Amino acid sequence: METRRRARSFVLGLLAELPRKNCWSIAEHTGDRDPHGMQYFLGRAKWDTDGVRDDLRGYVTDRLGDTDAVLVVDETGDLKKGEATVGVQRQYTGTAGRIENAQVAVYLVYAGARGHAMIDRELYLPRCWTEDPQRLADAGVPDEIEFATKPALATGMLTRALRAGVPARWLAGDEVYGADPGLRAECELQRIGYVLAIGKDRRIPTEAGPTRADALAADLPRQAWQRLSAGRGAKGERYYEWAWIEHTDRAHRDDPLDHQCWSLLIRRHRHTGELAFYRCYSPDPVPLRELVRVAGRRWTIEESFQAGKGLTGLDEHQLRRWTSWRRWTLLAMLAHALLAVIAAGDHHDQHDRPGLIALSCNEIRRLIVRLVIDPARALTCPRRWSDWRRRHQHHARTSHYRRQEADSPRP
Repeated sequence: METRRRARSFVLGLLAELPRKNCWSIAEHTGDRDPHGMQYFLGRAKWDTDGVRDDLRGYVTDRLGDTDAVLVVDETGDLKKGEATVGVQRQYTGTAGRIENAQVAVYLVYAGARGHAMIDRELYLPRCWTEDPQRLADAGVPDEIEFATKPALATGMLTRALRAGVPARWLAGDEVYGADPGLRAECELQRIGYVLAIGKDRRIPTEAGPTRADALAADLPRQAWQRLSAGRGAKGERYYEWAWIEHTDRAHRDDPLDHQCWSLLIRRHRHTGELAFYRCYSPDPVPLRELVRVAGRRWTIEESFQAGKGLTGLDEHQLRRWTSWRRWTLLAMLAHALLAVIAAGDHHDQHDRPGLIALSCNEIRRLIVRLVIDPARALTCPRRWSDWRRRHQHHARTSHYRRQEADSPRP
């Protein structure tokens, strides 16, 4: 019961309007006398982290389930200081748009017609970590964890979701995942279609031999392009010009009973002419409009990252160890899924309230704070927490000074 109470308090703390979310601020907000209970809950308490992940996946798919749903994969980075935080190194992250000291993780989003939410995640451990057993041990990384590329992490999450019976028909992702043959092969083995972005220099199999994607686009006649929407955005439909080229890269395509389809999908910006390319596969023939729909769903993961980081503290953890990171991100995903499911229900009932837009995740979080969290808060003594913070900071500063003195050369 104590673990369940902690979990509930932690999720409510992640949903609360705190200037910064960490074990200290959440513990103070929920009425604890100190942060030890929350830190123990994340790091050492015995509860089934993977089991809760499976429960989260079931919760999302039960309420947002859709046989035409798209699984979307992408990575995001959290900027960190120092070298002790699990997985951290200087690496490129789209969060900063440059190489920074960061921790990077790959996420899997379930995107159905009614809504979307994150259902799985894996932390990317660079080789400088997996080749250093002592560093892994210090961060509490299990012995069975080995180096895996980001597409390999995505493949593992995809396989796990499909084996659990997640209703989905497609996978979408950016160029990192479109370039990986292992991920594409797993989709084809599982008979799930994909629309994966690729670079313009990627070579596509044709009857004349492998040809660059941009060269194929340059030879297309004007009538090959169609104006279609990739889905609704904040300012209306997102219209682009689209074209597709069917191709074959399997010898068994000569089998008359084989209906699998591979194609190159090309998107052109209506004003700038900028091109984007997607490698596509479907176990059954589909129209161009369906591939465009799937390509447009890829942006749901960006929306999930934005909501998860902005509303539920997905990136605000100050945790160094493997288990604590997995539990924090899981609980932040659960808090975001709660908002997404409530929003989906409100969108479904919107016809009963003309003149109002549907509730957004941001507005739902605000209502939860005002109507549920704030009225039930158990306030703690501000002076006690001020003393706690200053005492901890004193111990930390003293330790730093002693370490510095020990490392300084003696005269």
